[in-house]
Amino acid sequence: MTAQEIDQRIYDLYDEYCHSGMDRRTFLQRASKITIAGVSGLVMAQALLPRYAEAQTISFTDKRIKATYVDYSSPGGTSGEMRGYLVTPTTDGPHPAVLVIHENRGLNPYIEDVARRFAAEGFLALAPDGLSPVGGYPGNDDDGKILQKSLEQSKLKQDFLNSASFLKDHESSNGKLGATGFCWGGGTTNFLAVEMGDDLKAGAPFYGAAPKGDDAVARITAPLYIHSAEDDKRINAMWPDFETALKANGKGYERFVYEGTRHGFHNNSTPRYNEGAAATAWERTVKLFNETIRTG
Repeated sequence: MTAQEIDQRIYDLYDEYCHSGMDRRTFLQRASKITIAGVSGLVMAQALLPRYAEAQTISFTDKRIKATYVDYSSPGGTSGEMRGYLVTPTTDGPHPAVLVIHENRGLNPYIEDVARRFAAEGFLALAPDGLSPVGGYPGNDDDGKILQKSLEQSKLKQDFLNSASFLKDHESSNGKLGATGFCWGGGTTNFLAVEMGDDLKAGAPFYGAAPKGDDAVARITAPLYIHSAEDDKRINAMWPDFETALKANGKGYERFVYEGTRHGFHNNSTPRYNEGAAATAWERTVKLFNETIRTG
C-alpha cells in the first residue's frame, strides 16, 4: 500500500501511537473502526508498521565497513554502562565521527542501517542503544517504546552525552564530532548541541523537539541543519520560538521543510518514507558533516 492510499486519519492515529502510551492492539482496534472507500483502516494501519528487513540498504558484511557492538562506561547514566553499534570505515583513519541517535524505542535495525550508511560515506559512526542498561532493544518497537518511556530521562540523556564523548575520543576518531537523530533522537541532537558547546561541531536533527528556553539556545555553538516534515504539527509548533531564539543569539542554522512529507519521512521501513525528501536530507547532512568535521 502506498503512502497516498493511506487516509490522513490513520497517519494521525499512528503518530499518536508512536508518541504516547497507546499499545499496538489499541492502535489497530481504533484504526479498524475507520473505513475509506471500502478499504478498512486496519489494512492501512498494518501497512504503517515497520518492515525492517525490507528496509536495509547497507549490509553488515559490506566491504567498505566493519560493524561491531561495543561496551563503554557511562557515569551518571541509567546503570553506569552503555552499549552501542560502532561502524568503522575500512579505509585508513582517523575518521570524522558521527553519533546516530535513535527514536523513542531503542536501537532498532533502521538506526543501525543509518550508522552503516555513514560509515560507507567514510565516517566513524556510533549508534548507542539507550535501552542497553536495561537489557537492550527488545526486538520490537512496541516493547521498546514502553521500556524507553520507563527510564529516568535525565539519566538517559546523560548516557547519550557519555556516548558522544566516547565516540569523540575513540582511537579511530579524528576528534571532530557531528550528531544526527530522528524524532526523540532529533530532540536529543538539539540537547547535545546545547550541552556540549564547542565539543560538538555540527548537528542535523530530523523532526526533533526544540531546546527549551532562550538560555539553552544561547549555549549552542554548532551549526545546525534542521530537517522538518511539512505535516508535523507537534514538532513544527515549537519552531517559531526556537527560530526566534536562534536569531536572537546569532546562531548558525538552516531549516529545511520537505514538501508533502510527514514525521518520520526518512525512515524507509514504513510508507511514511519519502524517497526524494530522504535522499535530499541525507545529501545535505553528509555535506554539513564533510564541511565541518572532515575538514576545517
